[in-house]
Amino acid sequence: MTFKKSTYSTAAEDCVEIALPQDTPAPIHIRDSKRPEGPTLRVAAEPYRSFTRALRDRRLGTHAP
Repeated sequence: MTFKKSTYSTAAEDCVEIALPQDTPAPIHIRDSKRPEGPTLRVAAEPYRSFTRALRDRRLGTHAP
C-alpha cells in the first residue's frame, strides 16, 4: 500500500496521507503523517469521493468556535 500526502502539504507541515485501493471495492486508507506506523481510518470509495468533491466545490462550511 502506497500512501501519498496532499499536494497542499509542505515539508514543514504535518497532514493526513491517503492510500487509494488497487482494486474495487477495497477501502481507502487515511493516516496521520506524524504517525505512519499508527492506525488507519478506512473509508469506502464512494463516500470518500463525495467528501473530496464537496471540499473541491467548497460545499462544506467552516464554523468558527
